[in-house]
Amino acid sequence: MNMPENQIPKERIEEIISDFPIYEYAWTETDRLPFDGKVREICRSECSMYGTRWHCPPVVGTVAQCRDKIADYPEALVFSTIWEADNENLTEMLGLRKQHEEMTAQIRDRIAEAGCDTAVLSTGCIPCEKCTYPDKPCRNPDTAFPTIESAGIVLPLLVEKTDMELSCGAGLVTYFSIILIRPKRQDPPNHKY
Repeated sequence: MNMPENQIPKERIEEIISDFPIYEYAWTETDRLPFDGKVREICRSECSMYGTRWHCPPVVGTVAQCRDKIADYPEALVFSTIWEADNENLTEMLGLRKQHEEMTAQIRDRIAEAGCDTAVLSTGCIPCEKCTYPDKPCRNPDTAFPTIESAGIVLPLLVEKTDMELSCGAGLVTYFSIILIRPKRQDPPNHKY
């Protein structure tokens, strides 16, 4: 698809996402994303994956480095999916999260086909039985996405700023993804979000 330079085909992207069971979506400029280094401190102190995965902090870079990478993409498509789930059944919730991540990868690929460079922040990689970090490269680099929070983005504030719903009620689980978007470049930078 040919499009004018420096233009993101939002209408085409909205057509693409209408093919998927998206609950809500919103556009925002990446310079409006709410960053706070305290989110990273929560990762460090409360998440068992901190420092043990390729797509988790501190491997993804400092919050300032993440912010710089994100700034290379002018627009962000934020979207959510909702799923019926027993919130106490972690196996079921992991399976639903995997479906959300697979859908996110499909949407990313379709947006790229529409003539855009993309990068993704989502719910985090679906852990392999044993992560290869730090000895070998990631086994699934195209579908293992860093979490939104690993970049230092405050998800509840983002949801509020974009007039989306954070929680959809009892018996439902809500997952969010952010696809960072920019017009296709001839020589994309040497980083994947």
